[in-house]
Amino acid sequence: MSKKPAHDKAKAKSKAEPANRTIALNKRARYEYHLIERVEAGIALQGWEVKAIRAGRANLTDGYAYVQDGEIYLIGAQITPLIQASTHVVANDRRTRKLLLHRHEIDKLIGKVEREGHTLVPTAMYWSGNKVKLEIALAKGKKEHDKRDTEKERDWQREKQRVMRRHNKNA
Repeated sequence: MSKKPAHDKAKAKSKAEPANRTIALNKRARYEYHLIERVEAGIALQGWEVKAIRAGRANLTDGYAYVQDGEIYLIGAQITPLIQASTHVVANDRRTRKLLLHRHEIDKLIGKVEREGHTLVPTAMYWSGNKVKLEIALAKGKKEHDKRDTEKERDWQREKQRVMRRHNKNA
C-alpha cells in the first residue's frame, strides 16, 4: 500500500476541476433569436485585445457576424483596452475582427445566411487551451409573441424552482 505525495494529490485535483473558461456570454441572443446551430470559431486578435480579455473586458451584446468576400467577420463586439497595455497602439474597441473557420464551415454558413435568411450571432467567448474561441450561432429572429412566450416560460421555471425549494425545506 503506497501513499501518493501531497503535491501529486493537488495536481490531480487541479486537473479534475477545470477553471471557469467562459470570458463573455451574450444572453440577449437567446432572448432575441431562435438559435438553430452553433459553431466554434477562432478569432484573430491583437496583443492588447488578448490582455484586455484576460482582464475580463469583453462584451458580445451588440455584436454580430457578417459575410464579406467569402470570409466571416465579427463586428460590434466590444473589447475595452487596458490603459497600461495599449500605450503605443491606437486601440479601436469595436474594430472588425476576422473569424477563423474551415472553408467547408464557411461555405455552409454562407449558404444558410444567403439562401434561408438566417443571422450569425455570437453567443459566447471562452478559452480553449490558451486560445480564445467564439461560439457563433446560426439564428432566426423571434417575433414579439415568441419573446413573450420565452418570458412566460422563464417565469414559470423560476416559480417551479421556488415551489420545489419550499417543498424540500418542509419535508
